[in-house]
Amino acid sequence: MTLLKEPDFGTPERPGESTVTVEVDGLPVTVPEGTSVMRAAACAGIDIPKLCATDSLEPFGSCRLCVVEIDGRRGTPASCTTPVADGMRVRTQTPKVEKLRQGVMELYISDHPLDCLTCSANGDCELQDMAGVVGLRQVRYGYEGENHLDAAPDLSNPYFDFNPSKCIVCSRCVRACGEVQGTFALTIEGRGFDSKVSPGAGESFLDSECVSCGACVQACPTATLQERSVVELGMPSRSVVTTCAYCGVGCSFKAELRGDELVRMVPYKDGGANEGHSCVKGRFAFGYATHPDRVLKPMVREKITDPWREVEWEEAIQTVAAKMRAIQDAYGPSSIGAISSSRCTNEEVYVVQKMVRAAFGNNNVDTCARVCHSPTGYGLKQTFGESAGTQDFRSVAEADLIMVIGANPTDGHPVFASRMKRRLREGAGLVVVDPRRIDLVRSPHIEAAHHLQLKPSTNVAVINAMAHVVVTEGLVDRSFVEARCEGFDEWAQFVALPENSPEATEPITGVPADQLRAAARLYAQAPNAAIYYGLGVTEHSQGSTMVMGMANLAMACGNIGREGVGVNPLRGQNNVQGSCDMGSFPHEFTGYRHVSDDAVRTVFEELWGRSLLPEPGLRIPNMFDAAIDGSFRGLFVHGEDIAQSDPNLQHVSAALAAMDLVVVQDLFLNETAKFAHVFLPGASFLEKDGTFTNAERRINRVRAVMKPKTGKHEWQIVCEIATAMGYPMAYDHPSQIMDEIAQVTPTFKGVSFELLDKLGSVQWPCNDEAPQGTPTMHVDAFVRGKGKFAVTAYVPTDERTTSRFPLVLTTGRILSQYNVGAQTRRTGNVAWHPEDLLELHPLDAENRGITDGDMVTLTSRVGSTTLRARVSDRMPPGVVYTTFHHPVTGANVVTTENSDWATNCPEYKVTAVQVGLAHPLERHATDSVGTDRLAAVD
Repeated sequence: MTLLKEPDFGTPERPGESTVTVEVDGLPVTVPEGTSVMRAAACAGIDIPKLCATDSLEPFGSCRLCVVEIDGRRGTPASCTTPVADGMRVRTQTPKVEKLRQGVMELYISDHPLDCLTCSANGDCELQDMAGVVGLRQVRYGYEGENHLDAAPDLSNPYFDFNPSKCIVCSRCVRACGEVQGTFALTIEGRGFDSKVSPGAGESFLDSECVSCGACVQACPTATLQERSVVELGMPSRSVVTTCAYCGVGCSFKAELRGDELVRMVPYKDGGANEGHSCVKGRFAFGYATHPDRVLKPMVREKITDPWREVEWEEAIQTVAAKMRAIQDAYGPSSIGAISSSRCTNEEVYVVQKMVRAAFGNNNVDTCARVCHSPTGYGLKQTFGESAGTQDFRSVAEADLIMVIGANPTDGHPVFASRMKRRLREGAGLVVVDPRRIDLVRSPHIEAAHHLQLKPSTNVAVINAMAHVVVTEGLVDRSFVEARCEGFDEWAQFVALPENSPEATEPITGVPADQLRAAARLYAQAPNAAIYYGLGVTEHSQGSTMVMGMANLAMACGNIGREGVGVNPLRGQNNVQGSCDMGSFPHEFTGYRHVSDDAVRTVFEELWGRSLLPEPGLRIPNMFDAAIDGSFRGLFVHGEDIAQSDPNLQHVSAALAAMDLVVVQDLFLNETAKFAHVFLPGASFLEKDGTFTNAERRINRVRAVMKPKTGKHEWQIVCEIATAMGYPMAYDHPSQIMDEIAQVTPTFKGVSFELLDKLGSVQWPCNDEAPQGTPTMHVDAFVRGKGKFAVTAYVPTDERTTSRFPLVLTTGRILSQYNVGAQTRRTGNVAWHPEDLLELHPLDAENRGITDGDMVTLTSRVGSTTLRARVSDRMPPGVVYTTFHHPVTGANVVTTENSDWATNCPEYKVTAVQVGLAHPLERHATDSVGTDRLAAVD
């Protein structure tokens, strides 16, 4: 495959029904009204020279290279900033414009290094290309005199360099930072000849507000901003379009290679989720795939205290199969199970749950989605009839009011956050419901109308109070409710009760009643209002209740079934949605159909040739409990580090240590592997062929950039284990697995690799009724028929503060790191976040004698850890916050086993804790699990 070059039309598309016809160099072309002359010419196959213009940015008109002549008009207007008019006749190549362009190019080249042959951008430099296009043959001005050739480079960023000596001050990087990313970290400093791109007065790129999304690098037409990987490895020569394996946004990338070595990841303009944008993780943090820490050979050991022994694949697979069978012979069919991963492909997840049900002979399969978004599946299924979000990401462009609840999109879902910020800059209102003051509350050109800074665990009380306002103030969309919903009267009577009023709930939630009333009115009265939420909703004891509460509010206000509205979960990992879709829960087959449904079970039994159990299997917490009581003895862990990511790690560790066989399949020897008897090396996303399903139900192709470094595909390994256990499973290609998924899953009926390769991506349901997918759900009717209002009583969490544990800990993510950090900690991203920090309010810090940067102990009822303090007013008094990306900190050492009443999703967001200064001589901290954790001190 050659390097995939995407066409650049110079200026953005202007969609619209009205069209005009113009003539460019004698060629007629019809384009939407408002289209630029430059884009119209490109549509006619005529490329006008340009440097400051690119179709991801609004026209700027500064380089003067794109001048044209237009019959009947004076002068030579810039084609990028000139809109077409019906009957316009444009001439792009005349002696006059050619002379002007050559003169402009001479000025650029006279202040530019003449090192094209040795420049890292040679062959991929627009300045070089345009010099050839305009026919520049000489520079009359010479190269003497004042210039910028000695400008010092900025080498601070771990991924790209800034060389101002090559900058032509086209402002594309500055505009990309503002228009595309929305960070506004870059500016043009100075005037005239002294103009230069700056990340802030006296600041380097690393120390500035730059988030390293790569938009500036992508926009730069020269080698001014250049990836270090390109400098070191050379220009790539071929491309493979694939999908990012980080968060649930599901960005499409061109993996660009030189030979078999990955040089860079370039965001793909045709990517349905990202449309050419990226974040620091997807764009740059791919080095973990070739990190020397990767384990590439299978390993076995008899006891977890023994050293590992490398073996061949045959021995490893036979060892797993024999020991799993032996455990079942001794302890019964239900004594073993598996945990699948939201980081793996749909095809890999599908074969894991098939192995459990058909080869293990039980339903003991669960997924890491249990500990993040299982309340989403339950709550939306109960109210709407489908366990997934309602919109596509583009829908946010039509929202008039955006309510963000328990999510931090700029850190957790940055590419979607850029879309959202664009809409907010255009005038949409914003309500943020979060205990922490996230960046969206106030950032460049954005300010929330209301920040409802609630106490952790009181989400349901807040959403009920908002619903109280809607019902009691007559803001209900009666026509929508009467036509499309049921159960409204009972729900309305409930939320109208005085105890659900903003005034009554204020002492519970901490949210001022007047603010809450104003926010509720904004939501109810907006033409289009959308809810976006995250783990701050689901990881609570009432996570499922809160999801139903948000669904209630959306239905009451008619905010379902069209663009710009909806209830939209922001999934944490790349394939959380897909892992749930694929039947990874112990009570459901693919497509969220219960195992007790005889008709559904028969479909699988006939295809798989095995009788299947109608009773649900064990959830992850049940597996741990059963391991400790001795009835659950063997576990296959596929791509998850449960010994770092699950709550109450003391309990998790005890369960893992109690088992006779723990099999871990992953890239690295992680915390869970410390308890493993067999380690099966996994494949990175660069070695996978299959699909991911993102938070908007978009099924994206994942294409292998290189062969598996381990010699085997992950789906192949699972199939060989099942076969060795006596149930033959074999596929020639993952496309066959998707064909089987489509055969047994109604929402995937029309999905195939062929369709995805043709369309790029589709959003399920994709079937006979929607052969090209479904961007917006519940348009004319809910999946369940009528939307169901559910009574959502607020029940306080069992986790309470006391004099011994007076603070509440809540947790979250940060932009540069991902999940438990196994991938990002092995990349340059550690430059931004080398350790987890504990944020606490200045008042709480002062009361404890803590200053910024002190090492402190964080203690709960179940454990203790040590980390560095950051004094910050982002949190209200009484609430502390940390991330969970570094095992040396182990934030989940202190989180408890409290969980959602319906799904057992852990209550990560509410833990009663105490914080105190660590002993000044302490250089190590040993938590309650017994792991030695280095705690550096000043």
